[in-house]
Amino acid sequence: MDRVIQEGYERSIWTFKSVEAISKHPGSLAVEIGRGGDERQFAETLTDHPLLHVLNVQANPLERATVFKKRLSAQLLLSKKGAFVEITRSRGGTITRLDLLPPNRVEPIPDPYGDYVSHFEFTTYDGRVRELDPSRVVWLRDPHPTDPFCGVTPLEAAGLSVDLDVKARTYNISFIDNDARPSGIVGIDVDGLDQREIDRIQQRLAPGAQHAGETVVVGSGPGGLNYVDTSTRPRDMNYETLAQTAKGEILSAFGVPESVVGNASERTYANADREEWNFWQHTELPHLALLASAFDLDLDDGWSLRFNTSTVEALEFPRRQRREEARTEWNAGLITVDEYREIAGRRPFNVPHTRALWISPQKAPVPASEQDAAALGVAQDPSAGSPVGLPGVGGTPPAIAPSASGGGLAADAVAEARAQEQGTAADDVNAARAASGARAVGDSAEAAVGQARDNVPLTLPGDAADDVAYARASVVQSSAGEAAADVDAARSGMERKELPHGAGFEVTERDFDAAAAAVTAALTALLARQEGVITARLHAPKFRKGTRYWEPGSDTDLRRGEAVIDGERVVGAGRWEEEITNTLSPILQQTAAVTAAALSAGLTGVATVPPGAAAAALAATAMAGRAVAGLLADLVVALHVAQVADATLDELSDTVSWFYRTRSAKFIALLAESCAVATVNGAADAAAENAGPVVLRTWVARGDTRVRPAHRQLNGTTLPVGVSYTVDGSTLRYPGDPFAPAALTINCRCRLHYRVSPTAKEKS
Repeated sequence: MDRVIQEGYERSIWTFKSVEAISKHPGSLAVEIGRGGDERQFAETLTDHPLLHVLNVQANPLERATVFKKRLSAQLLLSKKGAFVEITRSRGGTITRLDLLPPNRVEPIPDPYGDYVSHFEFTTYDGRVRELDPSRVVWLRDPHPTDPFCGVTPLEAAGLSVDLDVKARTYNISFIDNDARPSGIVGIDVDGLDQREIDRIQQRLAPGAQHAGETVVVGSGPGGLNYVDTSTRPRDMNYETLAQTAKGEILSAFGVPESVVGNASERTYANADREEWNFWQHTELPHLALLASAFDLDLDDGWSLRFNTSTVEALEFPRRQRREEARTEWNAGLITVDEYREIAGRRPFNVPHTRALWISPQKAPVPASEQDAAALGVAQDPSAGSPVGLPGVGGTPPAIAPSASGGGLAADAVAEARAQEQGTAADDVNAARAASGARAVGDSAEAAVGQARDNVPLTLPGDAADDVAYARASVVQSSAGEAAADVDAARSGMERKELPHGAGFEVTERDFDAAAAAVTAALTALLARQEGVITARLHAPKFRKGTRYWEPGSDTDLRRGEAVIDGERVVGAGRWEEEITNTLSPILQQTAAVTAAALSAGLTGVATVPPGAAAAALAATAMAGRAVAGLLADLVVALHVAQVADATLDELSDTVSWFYRTRSAKFIALLAESCAVATVNGAADAAAENAGPVVLRTWVARGDTRVRPAHRQLNGTTLPVGVSYTVDGSTLRYPGDPFAPAALTINCRCRLHYRVSPTAKEKS
């Protein structure tokens, strides 16, 4: 140990700097005891444990805690035997002091009866030998892979490099001290020169620091003159290469980058910061954890001791990166405010506005539940019934409605204007029905008005409630103004059985086919990969361990059991639902944007994409994710049935192949068509609603035998934008509405024709 300190630590600058760089942090960082929480801070901490005093304040009468921790860290890096800490306790068992024993004076004595250590023998400075019970000594070492009685040190791995570096420096110092070689030799023909002339020339070439680097001109005379330069030799250049190599090897052994020991030249700020983080992540944190683990035995279960690194700037690098990525995802509408706050280490607010997704660019809310939808002012008509689904899909999705950008939902504004003009919305609807003799469409307008009024106090930027408040404030006189004109236009066109004539907009078969083809291609590739992954998982050892499908490798292999393979774990429906959502989202978002821009350009002459178009695509994407989850739920049942029938592992693989072979094609076609219809019609309806309440829309059904009787009945029905269609006791915002009953939307091929109200044209 003395040789290690003298030659390896005190005489090698790079060993000294490496040990100094690592050991200074345990000395400066405080120790804390706690439980729960994360790597940044404990959820609960102790403030009065005896260990905190000896590790943070005073370790023993001679040493402050900072000095003790630094010496302990340095001994762990330099001593192959490790470090030995003697613990002194009071009569009550409380730790009162910690003393660091010299490693070269402590010997662990093996126990011949089975325990590793019988006792420790410590030789004091006066030559006496003390026996220390193992309970009084903390023996800390970086574990050796084969020998439990010794440790490993970075200095041991870098020993040759340290020796080479020290000996090379020693050699050069000795050479300089004993060097008789002149810097240059001048040969002069002294024939014909007397001693006085020779002395004059010698004085002219006399050495001295004040003459270093000067050029001296000497006349050669008749005999001539020769000069030999002896100042540079290859050996001098070899030393520089040797020193650089030894430095790199020593720093690598200790895990300390050169920028950490003070030389950050030829590095950018980013590279230097990254080296600092690598040092903490791969060298310092494991070292601190090893030091802290020495004192965990004195703590109760559930409590742990560690160094508080919350103030270390270098460790903020990955956290800053995560926060920047989370901010980007929030701006794109991919995560909620609460999810961002959890990533940033802050407490979530857990209110409807922070639980909702806000879709870019104008932040339209996508609520997480029906209760949140009501609070945000975007709830659907309560009579809409259960959402669209596919076989095997259950649950109720969040209620989503497009958010208008210029004055609120048309139905809300119209209903409010009616209420201010001459009565309630219900009276006006009944009057319109009686005049036209049309079939009743329910109380959707009245419900929409009630919904809007209930949501007015919850006004936030971008909410539908704000739009309602804006519409109410903008109607000053019920007898004159745009609101009254819109009321007249809506009344004149409501529930008319007619097909529109003149200019307008209508989505085409090409719009549906293009979207369906893109979704089909994505689903085909994903389900093919899904089949391969699930089949591979069936054969993976971690999924078969503990089941009757485990194949023992030897007679001592006891990992076989009687259980069956966990189908839900093998299938992993949650992961696939998330992946299908991420895969289809950009496809359907693009489809929605193109459709909305085309419709708004056709009606208003300006191509705009309202936030409601993105919401329609998101709703269709969520529907697809639930559909895939339902399909995989059926696969889990199929695997369970096969295992109940004592199927072999190969037969389980055949079950997966048969399932996808018989279900994939029909499932993909059905889901692709549903996503296309819901996205195209939803985006078109959002763009029409954004154009204003003067837009009318007419239901257009196919003329073949595949059309549902309910949709055939709706064919030609014209309503103002924002007013839902009612059929069989349910409401549909548009054909393929994801929140309508499945019986009214699956295989739906209907569309809407949009046009500007003739009354509005005349007034304009």
